[in-house]
Amino acid sequence: PPCTSCSVPLAGQLTKMAFALKSAASAKAVRAQTASRRSAVVVRAGKYDEELIKTANAVASPGRGILAMDESNATCGKRLDSIGVENNEENRRAYRELLVSAPGLNKYISGAILFEETLYQNTKSGKKFVDLMNENGIIPGIKVDKGLAPLANSNGESWCMGLDGLDKRTADYYKAGARFAKWRSVVSIPAGPSTIAVRDCAYGLARYAAISQASGLVPIVEPEVLLDGEHDIDRTLEVAEAVWAETFKYLADNKVLFEGILLKPAMVTPGAECKNRAGPEKVADYTLKMLRRRVPPAVPGIMFLSGGQSELEATLNLNAMNQKPNPWHVSFSYARALQNTVLKTWQGKPENVQAAQEALMKRAKANSDAQLGKYDPSTESKSAAEGMYQKGYTY
Repeated sequence: PPCTSCSVPLAGQLTKMAFALKSAASAKAVRAQTASRRSAVVVRAGKYDEELIKTANAVASPGRGILAMDESNATCGKRLDSIGVENNEENRRAYRELLVSAPGLNKYISGAILFEETLYQNTKSGKKFVDLMNENGIIPGIKVDKGLAPLANSNGESWCMGLDGLDKRTADYYKAGARFAKWRSVVSIPAGPSTIAVRDCAYGLARYAAISQASGLVPIVEPEVLLDGEHDIDRTLEVAEAVWAETFKYLADNKVLFEGILLKPAMVTPGAECKNRAGPEKVADYTLKMLRRRVPPAVPGIMFLSGGQSELEATLNLNAMNQKPNPWHVSFSYARALQNTVLKTWQGKPENVQAAQEALMKRAKANSDAQLGKYDPSTESKSAAEGMYQKGYTY
């Protein structure tokens, strides 16, 4: 029968009730979906959040960068062989002690990446390397990947090994005194790069970053776009943007704390065999363009790799970037571009240690000045311009 309190027929009342119930259900579903999306992008690192942020900002401090001295024993052996020094544990220790014991190095170097051998090694006097570094104001870091291996069903590309057992290793490294970590994966432009290679690179880095943060280590995220090839700078930009987009997608999926990571990208340059070279201004413009398009300002530090550039070129390019506004600490994490002259000066001789340390200080100061945008190349020697590119270089 019709409603006695109003003139609306019963069918109309039922229709209105059904519509109201459907609307309420839809609204509830939308709220649930929104909450789910929000929870999917919330990033948490766990109990080490505050320490991770503090460490990342200490490494990315004004006028300072990272000394990368984490070459494997085999690669370190190649360096020693270049000066006629035998590759044994004692000579590796002597060279690495020379580096981290340079007086006043912490004015320009905030952290140093170590190979596992060095993390657990003692200096000649019996002091642990980690203790020496802490006393000298240099934060110890550690290489945690296990190197590159051929990627099946790809274009001759590589993938980075080391996720198995990484949780235990990073926990042990933290106990040994390390406070940040490094994982180097690579992308080859001449090889494509293939979709599977870019995805594997990005996902591996994200898993490593999440595991490292859970152990208290600030992860350096390094998907290196190799210099190998004849491609121009525009092609490098295209690939670098694709690699970093994929990397940050997986970092977010793995709830990595962006404020507690550091990046180690390659600068955007033409391929090493490209005839059209780019000067510092152009490299700076392209590199900063890539970073602005892909890197959140929450990331505290961009610590560039030198990638086989000459000492001079790496410093000039860094200086050009720091003469332009950007939201990050743009600095360096150099190996060869800090050590090349040092090694040649040392020659494995104890009487050359002081001169080698002075050479290290000169290069460290030059890059410190470049981080501040105040580098003056007029005092550089001709040897600083010598190229160090090696095709297919491995650590």
